[in-house]
Amino acid sequence: MEAKTSAFPFIGFLLTLLSLSTAFSDFQTLIPKSLPASPSLLSPESATDSESFISSEAGLELQLHHLDALSLNRTPEELFHLRLQRDALRVTKLSSLSGGSQNLSQASGTSHGTTGFSSSVISGLAQGSGEYFTRIGVGTPPKYIYMVLDTGSDIVWLQCAPCKNCYSQTDPVFNPVKSRSYSKVLCRTPLCLRLESPGCNQKQTCLYQVSYGDGSYTTGEFVTETLTFRRTKVERVALGCGHDNEGLFVGAAGLLGLGRGGLSFPSQAGRSFNQKFSYCLVDRSASSKPSSVVFGDSAVSRTARFTPLLTNPRLDTFYYVELLGISVGGTPVSGISASHFKLDPNGNGGVIIDCGTSVTRLNRPAYIALRDAFRAGASSLKLAPEFSLFDTCYDLSGKTTVKVPTVVLHFRGADVSLPASNYLIPVDDNGRFCFAFAGTTSGLSIIGNIQQQGFRVVYDLAGSRVGFSPRGCA
Repeated sequence: MEAKTSAFPFIGFLLTLLSLSTAFSDFQTLIPKSLPASPSLLSPESATDSESFISSEAGLELQLHHLDALSLNRTPEELFHLRLQRDALRVTKLSSLSGGSQNLSQASGTSHGTTGFSSSVISGLAQGSGEYFTRIGVGTPPKYIYMVLDTGSDIVWLQCAPCKNCYSQTDPVFNPVKSRSYSKVLCRTPLCLRLESPGCNQKQTCLYQVSYGDGSYTTGEFVTETLTFRRTKVERVALGCGHDNEGLFVGAAGLLGLGRGGLSFPSQAGRSFNQKFSYCLVDRSASSKPSSVVFGDSAVSRTARFTPLLTNPRLDTFYYVELLGISVGGTPVSGISASHFKLDPNGNGGVIIDCGTSVTRLNRPAYIALRDAFRAGASSLKLAPEFSLFDTCYDLSGKTTVKVPTVVLHFRGADVSLPASNYLIPVDDNGRFCFAFAGTTSGLSIIGNIQQQGFRVVYDLAGSRVGFSPRGCA
C-alpha cells in the first residue's frame, strides 16, 4: 500500500510532462549551416552615432553586430576550438565554486528609472571568448568601449591607463584622468569592505583583484564612475579600474557583471531600472535581426514564460532555477527526474542560467539519459566521429534539411522548446554536426548560451523570476 501511494506523485509528474510535451511538435526541421565566416563590424564610432538609435515607446534599441570581425585572421574552426577551451575552464571554475561554501566576491568577481534603457549585444565567437559583448560609455564625457556581459560574475571592471600590463582591445584604453566623474574609493570604507579581499595602497586607495576560471585576471583600483547606456546615465557605479590585466578578453575592454551579488551592476543600479533586465543572444552561425540587452520595465517580454528563481544560501551570484525534466521527440526522458537537478540545503547541485558558458552541462546521469533518448530519436541520421567534448555527432554533408526530435526543457512553470539549431550545431566545415549538450561529474548543471540563442531571457529580480520568450529577438 505504501509503495503504491509513494508512486502516485511520480506518475502524476510523468503525466504532467507528457501533457506539456504534446503542446510542441515532436520533430522539427534543421537547415544545416557551416561554421560562420567573419562578418564586417561597424567602426566603434558608428556604434554610438545617432543613426544607430531606434526609439519606441517600449524603450530604445541599438543594432546588434557580431564581433567576429575582430577575429584576427583566425579560421572558424580555430575560433570554435578556442571557444570550447574557454568553456571547459569556465565550467570547471563555476563547478568548483558551487561545490563549497566559498563566497564568490573574489573568486568569480563578485561581492556584495522607471523608463528602460538598452545597449547592443554582440557575439564574441570571433574572439574565441564564448561570451557576448555590449557597448557602454564610461566616464564624463563618456568614452565608448566594448564590455563582456556575464551573468556568472558580479564585479564591473575595465582596463585603465596607465597600464602595467594590458591585453589588446578594440578601443583606446580608458584614461581616468580625462573623466570628470571618476572618483577613487578609499580604504576601509563600507564600499571597499564589500569586496571579499580588499587591498590598500600607500595613497589609501581601495584595491581589487578578480581571477577567472580560464586564467584571466584583473587587478587595480576600486573606484566609482558614471556609465552611459546610449544616452541614459547611471552615476557612481562601483567598478574596478584595472592596471594589470591578462587573459582571453581580446577586443573587449572589460566586463559588466550581471550576477545577483551585491556589487553586480543590477544590484547597484537596480533602482534605475526597477530591477529588471533582459538580453537576446544572437545566433552565432547566421546573421540575426537587431537585438539588445535592455534594462527597465521594457525588458519584460509579454510572451515570456517565467520560472521562479531559487536562492543558494552559500552563493549569491548565480541565477538558480528548478528544472523538472526534459522531453525528446514529445516523450519525457524516463531516466531524468527533478531529483537530478535538486539544489540541496548545503548549496550543492542545482541548475543555473549562465550567458558566459556556451555548452549546456547536465550532471552525468541526466546527460546520458538525454543523449540516449536523442540518439534513439535521430537514428536515421548518419553517425560521425566524436568531436572535443561532444560524444554524439552526425554527418550531415550534402543535406539541405534534416528532421530531428524536438528537445524541451521543463522548468517549473515554464516549458522551453529549443530550436533545432540550439542543440545540433556545426563543429567543422565538413558537414559534421554534434549534439550540443555535455555531461559533468559536478553536481552543478548549467544552461549555456547556445541553448539560449534566439530567446529573450528576462531577469525580473523584483519578482524573483526568470523568463524565456521564444522569438524574442525579433
